[in-house]
Amino acid sequence: MTKISACIISFNEERKIEACLQSLVPVADEIVIVDSLSTDRTLEIARQYTERIFKQTFLGHIEQKNLAVSKASHDWILSLDCDERLSGELTESLLQVKQRIDQYDAYSMPRRTFYIYRWLNYCWYPDRKIRLFNRNTARWGGTNPHDRVETDGTHIKRLSGDILHYSFDSISDHLKTIDKFTEIGADELIKKNKRVGVLTPISHATWHLIKLYIIKRGFLDGFAGLVVSVLSYMHVFTKYAKARIKIRQAHDSR
Repeated sequence: MTKISACIISFNEERKIEACLQSLVPVADEIVIVDSLSTDRTLEIARQYTERIFKQTFLGHIEQKNLAVSKASHDWILSLDCDERLSGELTESLLQVKQRIDQYDAYSMPRRTFYIYRWLNYCWYPDRKIRLFNRNTARWGGTNPHDRVETDGTHIKRLSGDILHYSFDSISDHLKTIDKFTEIGADELIKKNKRVGVLTPISHATWHLIKLYIIKRGFLDGFAGLVVSVLSYMHVFTKYAKARIKIRQAHDSR
């Protein structure tokens, strides 16, 4: 049976990391954690599940996750975030896959998000992601902080069962993440020389709102769906607005 390394990056996740690690125990043959110098009980909890813990000042989401992959003992990698865990159905799917894992290049699985007080069944679902892959033919890529697994292969198997994502505990929590992620996102736009016009923030944000609330039927997620759609609009608007202002400031300082 093929062995799987579960790879996780962490930083001050004492409230959520144990449930994540518990869900990995039936599936993973080892657990690798790269921690960004946590100051809470994250490492104390993690040591109950693995000795393969590495400390690294945060390099960026993509860089940190690729570092974790490089520390793994096995080529097949299962990756989760600390606020995620495997559902029972997904665990069964993964155990079945281990018997014949090399039949496919990578495996994708849907992610269901618990937002403050309820599950989102439309806004951010199915949000299918590749999370099981062979590190010889796949790697973490994308644009920080929105990383994704990029694979050279074309045969990707869709697994049944959800990754359970326990995202934000409050609107305040969501707003803090928006501020942090839009700062990173704005810098990435500038790094890639993306053109950001006066109307870019509102045009991109409006399309995102329409996509979530109407096309993906976020209105069926009730008030939570409305909140997620509006704050997602804010996220996109803020990212491009920050980039626009940073570009202007750099130009004016010359």
